[in-house]
Amino acid sequence: MKLFLVSLGCDKNLTDSEHMMAFLIEAGHTFTDDETEAEGVIINTCCFIGDAKEESINTILEYAAMKQAGDIKLLVVTGCLAQRYCNEIRAEIPEVDILVGTTAFADIADAIKRKEDRFRPVDYLPKIDVRRSCFTGTPYAYLKIAEGCDKHCTYCAIPSMRGRYRSVPKEELLREAKDLAKAGIKELILVAQETGEYGLDLYGRKALPELLRELAKVSGIRWIRVLYMYPEEITDEIIETIATEEKVVKYLDLPIQHASDTVLKRMARKTTRKEILSLLKTLRKRIPGIVLRTSLIAGFPGETEAEHEELCDFVREAGFDRLGVFAYSREENTPAAKMSPQIPKRIRQKRRNAIMRIAAGIEFEKAKDHIGEEIEVCVDGYLPEDHVLVCRSYMDAPGVDGYVFVYSEEQLNSGTFLDVKVTGAKGYDLIARIIE
Repeated sequence: MKLFLVSLGCDKNLTDSEHMMAFLIEAGHTFTDDETEAEGVIINTCCFIGDAKEESINTILEYAAMKQAGDIKLLVVTGCLAQRYCNEIRAEIPEVDILVGTTAFADIADAIKRKEDRFRPVDYLPKIDVRRSCFTGTPYAYLKIAEGCDKHCTYCAIPSMRGRYRSVPKEELLREAKDLAKAGIKELILVAQETGEYGLDLYGRKALPELLRELAKVSGIRWIRVLYMYPEEITDEIIETIATEEKVVKYLDLPIQHASDTVLKRMARKTTRKEILSLLKTLRKRIPGIVLRTSLIAGFPGETEAEHEELCDFVREAGFDRLGVFAYSREENTPAAKMSPQIPKRIRQKRRNAIMRIAAGIEFEKAKDHIGEEIEVCVDGYLPEDHVLVCRSYMDAPGVDGYVFVYSEEQLNSGTFLDVKVTGAKGYDLIARIIE
């Protein structure tokens, strides 16, 4: 069957989508990037927060209408929404033919063959024994090193949808990394719900530094980037590995969520404001040039105006290089959903916007500080009408950070590395020229 795949949500979902594509291709199916040519549609959904849930539902309804009109023969829904709301989807959207849960994506070809739903225990870890199909056309790929989460933060429903923390065996990750390198991937981006715990369940120790050193030996890989590491999981060995391993870029994503100790306690987070500031100081001292990113939640239940101002002051003091803010999303069956008072949506959004304005001012000034510097960039694309290469430096994770725009009459292949000199800054982005 000719299939069209829609991958929604996070980069971890994207890796599942690419694995599903590989299993389906092995089973004899083909894929098209034109939905009007497709016989069947697969939607890999997300429902981490309210906006993601709404996007997933609207996407399902869009293709359900196509199914009803006879434009497609098959509609398959996979991922978090299918796992969490399978009964509701079955009752409300009869056009959906097959539901596949978060831990059953490796069974998708058989589910389609048998025309039946497929779910496995939420703590099951799928076995990946096919070469992954990267369909984004980018020089980077995400490598999901673990599934699930044991943190149980009070605002988050991930453990109920994705299960407990399970590390992917190192041998499987190295094989996948080598396959990706052979396919032309230049940058590996390590992701999980939390990367710092990698290996604890399998090997009885935190094995991320060991994994990074092994991945760095893979021929063809130039950059290795680590995302989503909780502050309390960062060890001296992790710091030393990032500082000394040449291929591991000096970039770290630390999702701290808040900086008021009282709010952090209500979130069931394991750090304090003082500990976070101390860690930032240590990272900057021991890894010169490190770029630090974080994500925050504005308007958490019970957040007072004083606690919001405390977070704003922290953002100014911490000086993160990259920062994203979510307005709190009330998720059913989480402890935070039952907390009171719930902050009105308009106030949550107002507080989010206030933090973003502070962060933007910091980031814009930091961008200007790079003017005159010579840096290495990787080409992601080309804007032919402007004769501009769209690039990223080690400071920029794809999809969430800025770009480096480089003038070039010649279009260069994605994955080409260049030495450039920064000549200007515009908002979050840098302007540069190629060093001849």
